[in-house]
Amino acid sequence: MDRIKTKIHQLIEFGESETMDFKQSVNDAAKIAKTIAAFANGKGGVLLIGVKDNGTISGVNTEEEWYMLDMAAKMYCRPTVELRKREWVIEGKGVLECIVDQGKQGPYYALGDDQKWWVYQRVNDKTLLAGHIGVEVMKRASSTHGSLIEYNDAERSLFAYLSTEGEITLKGFQKLARINRWKASRILINLISAGVVVYNRSEKEEYFTLN
Repeated sequence: MDRIKTKIHQLIEFGESETMDFKQSVNDAAKIAKTIAAFANGKGGVLLIGVKDNGTISGVNTEEEWYMLDMAAKMYCRPTVELRKREWVIEGKGVLECIVDQGKQGPYYALGDDQKWWVYQRVNDKTLLAGHIGVEVMKRASSTHGSLIEYNDAERSLFAYLSTEGEITLKGFQKLARINRWKASRILINLISAGVVVYNRSEKEEYFTLN
């Protein structure tokens, strides 16, 4: 019992993050599918079901919760996401540990409230809609095609700016290089895919830094 208690409490003490989410219970399969897809689109993650936001263990019927999670991953995620589980009993209360591995067939979509399929990603402890460039980078990562990198005036101006200022947005790059949104996006996607530029996402916007 002490070993199990230590394991769960270690996860809880880690807190909600890019790779950890607490749920008291799963009442909406479509809603939890967004977090499942977001984990698959990132580094993977763990859902602890039967744990309140403040880390208090409330307990659940793990069999019922697993049914909802499995339905979410198979019916409300595209492609479907494979889940793994561990069931725990802490002080007589059931806790379900649902493990989502980093996906290999991304980007992963979840059904939105508007009944359209959208790509989601984790930003700190929140599940957000992925930005346009983020989605394209995920697609490129799953592709077998390489990226053709050219170093022209736009790229040189970008590197010079990032070397001194640290970060830039898509709109900022457009203005800096005096190019349209489509061309600026293509350049950034190619550089990110080549590992030269790093894609970052805040709750408000996408931004880019040098690797």
